[in-house]
Amino acid sequence: MSSVNYLAFAIPAFFLFVFIEFKIAQQKRKASVFKYESTVANFSIGIAERLLNLFIAGSFYQLYNWIYKNYSIFDIPNRWYIWILLLLATDLVWYWYHRLGHEINFLWAAHIVHHQSEEFNLSAAARITTIQAVFRNVFWCLLPLIGFHPNMIITILLVHGAYSFFTHTQLIGKLGWLENIFITPSLHGVHHASDDKYLDKNYGDVFVFWDKIFGTFQTEEEPPKYGLTHPIKSYSFLWQHFHYYLEIAEAYKKANGFKGKWNAVFGSPALMDQNIRPVLEKRYFQNEQRKSAKFKFKTYANTQLILLVVLLTTTTLFFNYFKLIDGIFILGFALLTLINIGALLEQRRWIYYLECFRLILVLAFVFFKFDHTELSIIPIICLIILERTISLSKIYMKYVVYQVKTR
Repeated sequence: MSSVNYLAFAIPAFFLFVFIEFKIAQQKRKASVFKYESTVANFSIGIAERLLNLFIAGSFYQLYNWIYKNYSIFDIPNRWYIWILLLLATDLVWYWYHRLGHEINFLWAAHIVHHQSEEFNLSAAARITTIQAVFRNVFWCLLPLIGFHPNMIITILLVHGAYSFFTHTQLIGKLGWLENIFITPSLHGVHHASDDKYLDKNYGDVFVFWDKIFGTFQTEEEPPKYGLTHPIKSYSFLWQHFHYYLEIAEAYKKANGFKGKWNAVFGSPALMDQNIRPVLEKRYFQNEQRKSAKFKFKTYANTQLILLVVLLTTTTLFFNYFKLIDGIFILGFALLTLINIGALLEQRRWIYYLECFRLILVLAFVFFKFDHTELSIIPIICLIILERTISLSKIYMKYVVYQVKTR
């Protein structure tokens, strides 16, 4: 039996659809739907999630199978109407996972990344973190517990995920009577809005039934303003992923008594002290507003992004043929590259040192594969010599960084 994962071809298909949306936006003179830095940040988060998911996706199926075989309440047969029932059940579980993800701080910390983009387009659908993927798969454990077969669950989840991808666009307006049945791009755009009247609305992924039943339905009226109510000022890969966990930790540290500390972790994000983030932004040098500019590094960043897409597609396709050490190296290299791209968007001076470390890591791995790990010292010596003789760091900063920063 073939061990090739043909789901890898969904990756270039994703980028093809984003490209088509971008060209349509240009034709409709709505190119502002896309912003370079935001789109790259969206892609970066999606690439990280897809790579990390390769290591844990199989465990989700194993968990479903274990629950199904040992604890399933009913023995649900594989009939055509059961598929419809499973789709409805999946969407209902999603609704409550999604709603709780907005109402509980530690769940919101994982989900907030999906809402950070102030541009609502297909690339924003990629803003899913591995932590969020783990949480929602825990919720979906309810499905095998009820008695749905794991094979059916995985199939429905693929359909469910594919549908939600196409709801992340502004280029499709309201769809008439379909708005009363399905979550459309217009209705999901409401969910991504930061306007007061749109907050905490339209949690459904495929159907609008649940929002209407539980009182969270809202149609689009005024054009939405997308993003967070308190936008972050950074395109940093690390900051986007972890800033809210730091906010929770800070709120927990400042809280008095059990109730205060409980609320810091399990309370509502709406009650989070909004003075915490500015303090953390200053502490971690994220408090500067970045200007959009004609970056010198644009081609350089694009090249790295394309390299990662090729690496992700190839790794996904042949993942079962890789040894564990190879997979860990690919993951480490990819994460460092994504951090590097974020640093390029932020124009951080320390990207030079990250580049050096990444180069050393690649060469060390090559030497390791050829059983000459001791030669790993060579690139370090070469970099030191180049720095001493031609000031390599200054050359790098001149041709890569748009403007010199003080840090």
